[in-house]
Amino acid sequence: MGENELVERLLSGNRRALARIISKIEGEDPEVRDIISELYPHTGEAITVGFTGPPGVGKSSIIAKLIELYREEDKKVGVVSVDPSSPFTKGAILGDRIRLSDHFLDRNVFIRSMGTRGHLGGLAGASQLAGLAMEAYGMDVVLYETVGVGQGEVEVASAADTVILALQPGAGDSVQALKAGVMEIADIICINKADHPQAKGAASEVRSILEIGHELDPDAPIPPIVMTRGDNGEGVEELKEKIGEHREFLQESGRMKERHQASIREFILSWATNKMEKEMQERLSREDTELVEKVRKRELDPISAAETLYREV
Repeated sequence: MGENELVERLLSGNRRALARIISKIEGEDPEVRDIISELYPHTGEAITVGFTGPPGVGKSSIIAKLIELYREEDKKVGVVSVDPSSPFTKGAILGDRIRLSDHFLDRNVFIRSMGTRGHLGGLAGASQLAGLAMEAYGMDVVLYETVGVGQGEVEVASAADTVILALQPGAGDSVQALKAGVMEIADIICINKADHPQAKGAASEVRSILEIGHELDPDAPIPPIVMTRGDNGEGVEELKEKIGEHREFLQESGRMKERHQASIREFILSWATNKMEKEMQERLSREDTELVEKVRKRELDPISAAETLYREV
């Protein structure tokens, strides 16, 4: 099947076409470039939300509840869930999918787990392309979920218009998140397991960290802290309201445009850098054994060798 036909089927609301296109994105199929160039004009209208936070916080149960609330408004929802992958099978862990299983039978909800291995444009690139495919398919809301608070997770989440950092009380998460720089990109902080005895303490700890950050950038609003319970959905309604308010703030303040520009710049740069790095690695392992050998024999210094490789590519 030609990609044009595949794109047409996706645009007409065919779920299998959406699944096929995301598989092509994951598999770095050469057709992806043409597919994206056809899909791209049909994107840009969806509400995009990035969820990040350490494993075990209960993000999936919050997301499942949030999907339910958006579905009550008849919005179509797509979820790109980025799971830590096993390095052997490249398969994604299915735990999160099972928790979101209530929504599997709903035709207007599409959940896709992506493995974190490989990917030309990096993990953020691949998940963003999957999100774009969902937008073109007609999703009104696209949620990006990442597990963990490393560099990759920050990149995935920051591709979204609104970033939610989920923390749990009593785990020292806020300090971890602060170290990883996730605090800086969070628009809303969600403290889950609000019935935990240390929940209020965690909230005030986070608030004081945020206030210090706010002194550095007084124009930025201090992210609201929402207390939720994933088990019974308490607080998720408020979380959804905060997402709406943040979106309005971005649109009215003109920051939405800035955010989109930054995200596009980031995507272009990381895609180009990854492509270049791949070519360099291939060239170095294929042809330039003598370049390595020259450096080993001290006939050439490593920086000059690197410059040579850079110029060749």
